[in-house]
Amino acid sequence: MNRRDLLKAGAAAGAAGALPRFATAQPAQNRVLKMVPQANLTSLDPIWTTANITRNHGHMIYDSLYGMDAEFRAQPQMAEGHVVEDEGKVVTITLRPGLKFHDGEPVRAQDVVPSINRWMRRNPFGQKLATVVDALEVVDDRRVRFKLKRAFPLLFKALGQVSNSPAFIMPERLARTDPFQQVREAVGSGPFRFKADEFNSGSLVVYERNRDYVPVSSGTPSLTAGPKIAHFDRVEWQIIVDAATAAAALQTGEIDWYEQPPPEIQQLLRRNRNVAIEAIDPLPLTGILRFNHLHGPFNDKKMRQAILPAVSQEDFMQAVVGTDAALFRTGVGLFTPGTPLANDEALDALRGPRSLDRARALMREAGYTNQPMRLIGPTDILAPAAMTQVGADLVRRLGFNADIVLTDWGTTVQRRTSREPVDRGGWSMLFTSFSSVDFVDPAAHFPMRGNGSNAWFGWPDIPRLEELRDAWFEAPDLPTEQRLAREMQRVAMDELPYVPVGSYLSMTALRRNLTGRVPGLALYWGIRRT
Repeated sequence: MNRRDLLKAGAAAGAAGALPRFATAQPAQNRVLKMVPQANLTSLDPIWTTANITRNHGHMIYDSLYGMDAEFRAQPQMAEGHVVEDEGKVVTITLRPGLKFHDGEPVRAQDVVPSINRWMRRNPFGQKLATVVDALEVVDDRRVRFKLKRAFPLLFKALGQVSNSPAFIMPERLARTDPFQQVREAVGSGPFRFKADEFNSGSLVVYERNRDYVPVSSGTPSLTAGPKIAHFDRVEWQIIVDAATAAAALQTGEIDWYEQPPPEIQQLLRRNRNVAIEAIDPLPLTGILRFNHLHGPFNDKKMRQAILPAVSQEDFMQAVVGTDAALFRTGVGLFTPGTPLANDEALDALRGPRSLDRARALMREAGYTNQPMRLIGPTDILAPAAMTQVGADLVRRLGFNADIVLTDWGTTVQRRTSREPVDRGGWSMLFTSFSSVDFVDPAAHFPMRGNGSNAWFGWPDIPRLEELRDAWFEAPDLPTEQRLAREMQRVAMDELPYVPVGSYLSMTALRRNLTGRVPGLALYWGIRRT
């Protein structure tokens, strides 16, 4: 299956007449940004979930001690500065003066400490940091102090990471929530405030400019570093699932930005002189097939390996972005293509002619005898939905006794947390994708962790991957990092915590009168209407 069925371009044009009319009072037009996000927002807690939509929500309302620029260098954000003592084992960070949460309370060190502690429980980079922290303590209202067992040069990079589950600072009362339970209230100190009174999941998400926010005073906006200057008083996420309706709204100017239009819709939009199509991130995102390692059939490594001869990265990527080879990459492994750790180690199993017959033979050798399996996936978010359609076709052709469960993305995100077997509502396989920043190196790479019950959904137990990851943190230079990355990929392609199914450029569409967009993610500072 090379392409999933999507709406034809003509449907988009025909939908314009039926489009719901969003209120756009002309005097306020330049103060309101309306966009269609990649998915519905169902969780408000960017520490609890790795869903990109919740991460984007988090960057709207929260801030972090450090930001990350496009060169992946940490820069102070909420931090005024830091002092490093005792050969790197004592690090004291001072907050900028005047920081306020959206409820009017000042940001204090007493908020920072539980926020960082909660983040360290869930985030892979944070989990590594936790192993070298002897104590994280409040010095006074504006200072926190890390006491480390040994110097940890990546501390600031960890605190400023952009990938899923960043080290956002929450009020103490929220930050003390069990990290495995969702925070239900969204109060941060970032450039926008979440309008809980207007939130209608599945329809509308609203943010207002935080008039008390004071951006850092120097630097250039770059990813999450530099001044975060909000030019819009209000940002509205209009949840429009139907691609044709969203495209028509963009063409008529009733929305300003459509985050992830499908390929066929992109072709239509390219004909409109008032719409620009561009890569949201100059680096590609990577799609993955994730196995549940806790229960059959994929708790057996041989069963995971059996499907490799049938996996075509080209098929999966064409389903996401179409047939333009410039928009996708095959021969993709663990790390983001075009970055220093990307390599071709052990990828022969994903190259060359694909063979269903060979895969079926390996399934029989592995002992598959029609055991049930369940593939879960979404219908309302472009890349995971497209990959799931290809995956559903694949498991059927391979002869799996497959139950295909397609729901909205929010339900899929909730369901993938289940550790139950299939007969109790659990799952066996899912498809999703990760931003380029998530797979640049092992630090924040959720799916490559092999730490069992503490791993990302799927819970692989691969001690050798953990040993290599620990060694990477100690690597003295890039050649050593690259050698370890190759070894990690070799182990991963044998144990298969997941199967990489290719990388793609995520294209976004916005009105040409918008300028200043900060590349990398759907970020809302810097962008303005000319």
